[in-house]
Amino acid sequence: MIDLYTWTTPNGRKVSIMLEEVGLPYEVHPINIGKGEQFAPAFLKISPNNRIPAIVDRDGDGGPVSLFESGAILIYLAEKTGKFLAPKGEQRAKALEWLMWQMGGIGPMLGQANHFINAAPEKIPYAIDRYVNEGVRLLKVLDKRLGEAAFMGGDYSIADIATYPWVSAALPMIEKSKPELGGETANVKRWLEAVGARPAVQRGMAIPKV
Repeated sequence: MIDLYTWTTPNGRKVSIMLEEVGLPYEVHPINIGKGEQFAPAFLKISPNNRIPAIVDRDGDGGPVSLFESGAILIYLAEKTGKFLAPKGEQRAKALEWLMWQMGGIGPMLGQANHFINAAPEKIPYAIDRYVNEGVRLLKVLDKRLGEAAFMGGDYSIADIATYPWVSAALPMIEKSKPELGGETANVKRWLEAVGARPAVQRGMAIPKV
């Protein structure tokens, strides 16, 4: 059994999608980040960076395994189950390459764009432009890749699982700010439709139920 500590964010939904895809039994523990529950001492023992998601695998090799950081969790679950990450070779390298791209690039940039557009107490045009423009650049990178392959790593993998929750949430926001982008994301939209049609993705995107 896996204990999943999560909330209704793109990072949290990466792991619920993955758990649905691989079919491992898990129990959901909502961590309401709006109420500061991520700072509770019990949660900090699992996630010292006070961020969701985190997991505890009660059936880990040698005993329970506790993990935070969504990318590390996806790799761990892929290796545990032998699914959505090739064991070696170019397919593995490509999936990890694009996973790291999501973790270091499009996730943080789209997150900052959302913050300055929707959450910041004052509108700062420089910040909005900076993060929206970088989001546009990264979406074009993704669109180019998806013009070369059906999925980010070639086959459907943890790279797609990590990226889908971010892009599905943020693309409409970015297109509203930059309407001219619409004609340059046809491959991204095809990919969003394909990934979003997967039953496991639909179930994972609905977790936690709050």
